[in-house]
Amino acid sequence: MIYRLVWAVLPLLFAAKAYAADPLMDRQLQATGLGTATGGASLFSGAQEGSFFAPYPKRVEKLKRKAATTTQRLTVHGSTEAIYAEWIRGLIAQAEAGKAGYDAVQLSAKIKPPQRPTELTIGEIYAWIKETPGQHHAIGRYQFIPKTLRRLVDHAGVEETARFTPALQDRLADQLLKEAGLQKLISGDMGRKSFMNRLATIWAGLPTSSGKSHYDGYAGNSATMSWGHFEREMAKYFPS
Repeated sequence: MIYRLVWAVLPLLFAAKAYAADPLMDRQLQATGLGTATGGASLFSGAQEGSFFAPYPKRVEKLKRKAATTTQRLTVHGSTEAIYAEWIRGLIAQAEAGKAGYDAVQLSAKIKPPQRPTELTIGEIYAWIKETPGQHHAIGRYQFIPKTLRRLVDHAGVEETARFTPALQDRLADQLLKEAGLQKLISGDMGRKSFMNRLATIWAGLPTSSGKSHYDGYAGNSATMSWGHFEREMAKYFPS
């Protein structure tokens, strides 16, 4: 009889211990059914580490770590526009650079740069272009041609001593996405198909809605991606 009474009272003794959950975790615990709107927690939340009732606080800490990680990840990715831009740049890279990625150089260029593109400065790329006339010079993950590269570099205020890093290449490509109307696409002021056709006027490896490159046959250009694949991938982020 005494043992039964002890076991009946024991949970109430633990419940009497104060448990101050922070507001964020309180909402998360509510959503998972592990807490209440007033910050109430499991009857055993006050148990010390290593005791019979310790697992619950451990689960709380796990949720806290997960929440912190998620917040950090979203902060790194930045704005919604930045996330969309990253996704689209990936599609462009599939069509333009292939496995070479940020170190891609126009395949038909007989004289390659002295080093990998990501190891060169902007000035060294300009020198390579000047010293190797009569060939194509598309370079990097987004296959910037000389005229476009110079315009983007000047627009961004990048010094010629700056290295052609992946980060810089992404930054220059983002300017082209902006010019193509990315903000209008996100806001719904431009349809997906229209935006995709605009991208195809910038990158020859991407197809237009006709299925062919906008520059098909010019300087050996052709679409390296089907319109069907292009549209399916874009539809993952832009359904209409």
